[in-house]
Parts: sequence; structure tokens; C-alpha cells
Amino acid sequence: MFKKILVANRGEIALRIQRACRELGIKAVMVYSEADRDAKYVKLAEEAVCIGPAPSALSYLNMPAIISAAEVTDSEAIHPGYGFLSENADFAERVEKSGFQFIGPTPESIRIMGDKVSAKQAMIRAGVPCVPGSEGELPDDPVQIRRIAKAVGYPVIIKAAGGGGGRGMRVVHTEAALVNAVAMTKAEAGAAFGNPAVYMEKFLQNPRHIEIQILADKHKNAVYLGERDCSMQRRHQKILEEAPAPGINRKLIERVGERCVAACKKIGYRGAGTFEFLYEDGEFYFIEMNTRVQVEHPVTEMVTGIDIVKTQIMVAAGEKLPFTQRQIEVRGHAIECRVNAEDPYKFIPSPGRVTMWHAPGGPGVRVDSHIYTNYFVPPNYDSMVGKIIVHGDTREQAMARMRTALAETVVEGINTNIPLHRELMVDAKFMDGGTNIHYLEQWLEHHKR
Repeated sequence: MFKKILVANRGEIALRIQRACRELGIKAVMVYSEADRDAKYVKLAEEAVCIGPAPSALSYLNMPAIISAAEVTDSEAIHPGYGFLSENADFAERVEKSGFQFIGPTPESIRIMGDKVSAKQAMIRAGVPCVPGSEGELPDDPVQIRRIAKAVGYPVIIKAAGGGGGRGMRVVHTEAALVNAVAMTKAEAGAAFGNPAVYMEKFLQNPRHIEIQILADKHKNAVYLGERDCSMQRRHQKILEEAPAPGINRKLIERVGERCVAACKKIGYRGAGTFEFLYEDGEFYFIEMNTRVQVEHPVTEMVTGIDIVKTQIMVAAGEKLPFTQRQIEVRGHAIECRVNAEDPYKFIPSPGRVTMWHAPGGPGVRVDSHIYTNYFVPPNYDSMVGKIIVHGDTREQAMARMRTALAETVVEGINTNIPLHRELMVDAKFMDGGTNIHYLEQWLEHHKR
């Protein structure tokens, strides 16, 4: 096992990894930008290194600064968390070439799964169900593009091969708009991701967003930890997640989970990963794989009792998975609400000083957050400041616990989206379960403030 790990991230995930290291008896070195000097995990750290000024490009995305910090602190491994450099194959490669263990998949796996076209081709070979679409990157010939779209059937969606986070996508409803939409998406993809390649898929009208969590080790063992429903999203950004997904046949989940495990073994995957699917009319369609720990990993931890972050560290150190598929059992129901520093209905970021912070408690309640009273939320980064997670024996009990937890939570000095979560927890459609990915945007349109 490692003696010392450098945590190359910030915010709640940096604190989450620091806690996992403590439990394993590992020293955690925390890096921070000048804007995060007063973060809770920096104050709690045995060792902390400033890696640059506030802008991400000069700190959390600064590969030489992070690797230098690992060198000067004699760290053995680097945990990238999520976001920033977590899915950057070049970073993973540089970490390993510098003599450190990257706590995540191999650079090759990140490259295969990071390019949406090669990921889809790998999944088709592994028998994972995919959305009907082009077999690979779209050609330049307009006649061929139109022929592919006709075979797929309108509406179609044009996607950037190197895209992510809901960026680099365009829906096309008619042949007249097709060629121009492809050209625009290519130009945007080249500018945003340095890769102009795009591909085409059938645009599903009212799908749900369901994902399967997997864990794999270096000894060709892999398991899936059930599924999560992440359909409650705005502009492709999730705000609320739950596990298990309400109303989906367990046998179908098992079948898809087993195919995900087979795919991991086929590509030699290691670490934590998530297969993302659109689910419509009883069918699963693979869309992409995230090769890192997810923001919403706590809901899976709550229903399985498995610590995903600790397992990531253990398998990176060469240990075998400490459980088999047969030993994994999903118990009860968990819900996670992401707490963002923003206006709850206009979504304008709300950085600033937290003058009062009171976290909820009680049975089955977990809070993952790095904020505290008098903490200053910097304007430089993502607006998420924490997550409230609850677990109950049933979905009804989990919802009741979340309503209580949200009622108890106090955040003053900044705006947060907690009022929105409180409303969603008493929304009849959400309470029924099974809302699609467009539901929240339609709800917001209907409840305009």
C-alpha cells in the first residue's frame, strides 16, 4: 500500500479523498491554488503545496506544477479526483513516466474511452447496446452525410468525438439543416476540444439517463455496483441523482451490468469507471464512459456499503478487488442533491463569504462538503459547494429523509440551489419516479420566477 498520495484536485472531492487516505493510514498531500489557501482540507492537511494562482490553467491544470509537488513531497501516487486532469490521458502518462502511480485507468484506456467514436466501437465489439448511428467519424462528403442520416432516421444528434460535459452537440430535425449543422459542430469541436471529429446518433426523444458503476483491478477482476438514475439535469448538467433507478427491471440491469464488466475485461480496464446510457422504451443505449470517480458516487456507496474511493486507491496499489459480484448487494434507496452556489432559478453563480453554514444530520444522512462558516467561495471554479446524500430502506423513506435534511440545512451569505431541491422533493412527477432528461428544463420553464 502507498505511504503517501498527492491529491490533485480541490473542493469536496479533495476532502473526500483526504478522508479515504486517513482511513487507509496513508498521508495525503493536498495541493491548492492561491484562491483555495483557506480551504478546509488545506487546514486539515499534514502537507500542503501551493501550485499557482487562482486560474485553473495556472494551477489545477498545470501538469508540471502538480508533478513537481509530488516530487518535492516524496509522494508515490497521484489521485486526480474528477474534472480538471482526471480524464487527461497525457497527464496520466506523464504521471507514470515521472515514476508515480496514477490512481485511475491506464492512459490507453482513457484514450480509447475519451474519444466517443473509439469508445462506441469498443462497446459494440464487447456486445454493449449502443444508440443507432454512424459507424465512426462522419465523412466530409455531404452526400454520404445525408445518406447516413436517412438510414439512422430523423431527428439525429451530431456529437463531438472529443466532447464532454454536455458540450459539442447539435440536434437536427430535417435534411435541409443537416450539412450546415455538421460543419458548425466540427468547427466548435475543433476550437473547444482540439479535435474536429464528429459522429451522428439517433436522437432519442424522451430518454432517461442511467449509469452503471464499475470497479476493476489489475488482475482481470471486474464488478458492477448497480445503477444510478441521473435524469434530473439542466443543460446536460446533473443536479440530483438516485440509486437504484426507479421502475427498471432488475434482470435487465443485471444483463447490462454483466456486459459492462465483460467490456472492462476486454479493454483491460482498471480502477473506477461509469458506463453512461440513455434508456427509452425498455432499451439501454450506451453513450459514453467516464474513466474516473463520479460526483454522484456516494449514492452507490450508500446502497452497496462499498467505499469506491478507498477501492480506487487499493487497486491502484496492485491489490485485488476485496469482493466478488456475488457478494455485492443493493440495499434500500439513496438520493443525492448537489448544492451549488448559484441562484436557484436563474442559475447565476453566487461566490462570496459564507456567513452561516449548518449541515443537516440524523439517520441515513451524509454531507460531503468543504465549506464552513466564514469560508469564501471563490469565483474561479465550478459552483458546486457540496452534496447532501440520504439513504432509506425504501425510496419513500429516502425522499422523506431528504426533505428533512434540506429543511435543516442553513447556508447564509451566498445563494444556493437548495430552494429548488426542496421544491423537487415534493414534486408529484419526481415522487412517482422515472422522469426523463428533459423534465427539469420543462419544470423550470413552467415555474419561471
